[in-house]
Amino acid sequence: MNRRELLSIAGAGFAASILSRAQAADPYPVRLVLVHGRSQQGRDPRELRSIWMETLQRGAAKINRTLPAGLEVAFPYYGDKLDQLARDSEIPLTNDVQAKGSPVNDDFLKFQAAVAEAIRTRAGITDEQVQQEFGNNTTERGAQNWAWVQAIIRAIDRNAGGVSQSTIESIMRDVYLYTTRSGVRDEIDRIVGPALNEKPCVVIGHSLGTVVAYNILRTDRRALNVRAYITVGSPLAIRAIRDQLRPIGFPAPVKSWYNAFDPKDVVALYPLDAANFPVNPVVQNYGKVENGTDNRHGILGYLDNADVAKQVLDALGA
Repeated sequence: MNRRELLSIAGAGFAASILSRAQAADPYPVRLVLVHGRSQQGRDPRELRSIWMETLQRGAAKINRTLPAGLEVAFPYYGDKLDQLARDSEIPLTNDVQAKGSPVNDDFLKFQAAVAEAIRTRAGITDEQVQQEFGNNTTERGAQNWAWVQAIIRAIDRNAGGVSQSTIESIMRDVYLYTTRSGVRDEIDRIVGPALNEKPCVVIGHSLGTVVAYNILRTDRRALNVRAYITVGSPLAIRAIRDQLRPIGFPAPVKSWYNAFDPKDVVALYPLDAANFPVNPVVQNYGKVENGTDNRHGILGYLDNADVAKQVLDALGA
């Protein structure tokens, strides 16, 4: 074989390689899919979408970058539906129990107790602090005692800072409904699921939205194309929540997973690491967010973080 023939073969191989990569490239521009959390009922989804994007743009500006022009953004809004499903569930929160004498749901109480204890332990809330909230109550302490569980939640509210008792309870209730009631889960998935398709996308999930998006990504049998899954303020690593989604695993359509949290966000105290959320490949965790919202959990305090914005922009190829 002479030099010319060798160069010809090498050139053909290089061209074939380029063609192969071009064929493998996504034929569509990358989309952004935003999956919100709870307590969004009665809001205008267009306004919420604008708030998310403006805040993300502020985060990008901190690293002298900007979101790509013409970016397609999907914001599947399920706030009103979740609110309706929660009201129809007949699972009372503290105010209902105290004001109306509503019966306590035993299964939800067990779930509440497990989540509250996990948060208490991670937040460093002592038994003495819980006892102060329990007061002189003569009933037996434990997961079966509604008053004791409420004392744990009040101790978290008072000593961990930020998230109020009512917010903690509401988050627990909504996560419980989504993970244990197939009717609720199906209703929410029917709203969020269609935002995901064969077109390449980057998915950002917040709070309950991280649970919803994760469940869809791991169970959907369509040929989804997710360049990156970015979770912020996620409660997925709390054992009582994680166990409702067994067997856990890294969602097949997802190329990479990045999880950001504020170490003072009581909803997201547990990172999605090998100890708390063992999946392969591992999730990349970033625990240095300083969420400036009042409860350290708000979406605005996550999206304007420079590292979160960098992850989004890198995944978008911007």
